[in-house]
Amino acid sequence: MVHRLEKDVNYLVEKIIQDYEKGRDIDVVENFMHPSRDDIVKIIDQIQNIIFPGYYKNKNYRIYTVRNNLSMQLEDLLFNLSRQISIVLKYLPDHEGKDEKELLLEAEKLSVKFLDRLTYVRELIQTDLQAAYDGDPAAFNKPEIIFSYPGLYATMVNRIAHELYLLGVPLVPRIMTEYAHASTGIDIHPGAVLGKYFFIDHGTGIVIGETAVIGDNVKIYQGVTIGALSTRGGQKLHGKKRHPTIEDNVTIYAGASILGGDTVIGHDSVIGGNAFITVSIPSNTRVSIKNQELEYRQGKRNTTEIAQSEEWYYII
Repeated sequence: MVHRLEKDVNYLVEKIIQDYEKGRDIDVVENFMHPSRDDIVKIIDQIQNIIFPGYYKNKNYRIYTVRNNLSMQLEDLLFNLSRQISIVLKYLPDHEGKDEKELLLEAEKLSVKFLDRLTYVRELIQTDLQAAYDGDPAAFNKPEIIFSYPGLYATMVNRIAHELYLLGVPLVPRIMTEYAHASTGIDIHPGAVLGKYFFIDHGTGIVIGETAVIGDNVKIYQGVTIGALSTRGGQKLHGKKRHPTIEDNVTIYAGASILGGDTVIGHDSVIGGNAFITVSIPSNTRVSIKNQELEYRQGKRNTTEIAQSEEWYYII
């Protein structure tokens, strides 16, 4: 039995090794040439510990003064983040041919610049927390939101990733937001600009594209897409404004789709559930879908009525 299994394993090894030699993108086998997704997830956790010092704690540290604990966390974070950034800098044309020492030095500079923005990021997240508490009557208190709301978590990760995106760091920001996407069902590209007091309620199925710009005090429900009208142009569209602009004080209810780089939703507007919008909407506008025709079946009788409701929008 062992002999037969050994032959089978050797056969499979040779077959797959030969497949690796075809020179495709999936055939790259150089070790330590690409970022570590696991390490980047740990970096998110480390930053979360710093953003919420009274809620999350690294249990590896046994120093209980805030200053000493923070010093150790920052030193560890700086090391881990610099390592990952030094790896991904190799993908940029400006850094081709640089040796490991040069790349690490540049990565350390970028990491310090990023960490210098953490106080600003914390200010924004405080506004997001307040918006979630003010906007959700189901919220028991703010600690409940910090520990359990997927919308706040996805927004936090986006705000972290966006700062790295602005610094020109490749790959790492997208790995961060896609991890948050997998964890929460909320897909926000790191390039998207989010204003203050941003609130995602429920969150599942939300998509916000790379060039979307969202103003202050915007509230979004589950299933909303703020996306591109068409991506058939592929890489030719790279860098162009493809996603909508949502101005201040806008509420977008569940299932709405707002598409196109030229589309602007004016301030203080309300977009009803399941609306499909590809044109700009003036400020102070309510958009809703015409009431649908509902069919009721009771025994052998069929009754068709137009749904009537004083509340035209969809809300949980």
